[in-house]
Amino acid sequence: MSSLPIGSIGWVDLTVADCASVRSFYERVVGWTSQPVEMEGYSDYCMIPPGSETPAAGICHARGVNADIPPHWLIYITVASVEESVRTCIELGGSIIRPPGDMCDAKVAIIRDPAGAVCALYEVAK
Repeated sequence: MSSLPIGSIGWVDLTVADCASVRSFYERVVGWTSQPVEMEGYSDYCMIPPGSETPAAGICHARGVNADIPPHWLIYITVASVEESVRTCIELGGSIIRPPGDMCDAKVAIIRDPAGAVCALYEVAK
């Protein structure tokens, strides 16, 4: 995601209780292949479109930090500063579901907008 412009949807994750069966569903329905991503005692998956080597999405277990997340697709929107975007979110009537924290090569927060919609904010590590 590091080469994407600010404001782009840089990633999507699907979080579900039974990651393996849903992974197989998308492999068969849309032709993705999967690459395991080791977590703490289990694997989540990066999903790769046919003919590509670049993952298009993630399919994750509702475990660990995702244990309290209901089944859904979560978009990650690139921002210049997660901290600044979180402050602005609150000022404009939104709320914070998960405060800024490190994830792989980035800082991520999950927010809810004033209408109730949820997304993640993604700042590439500098």
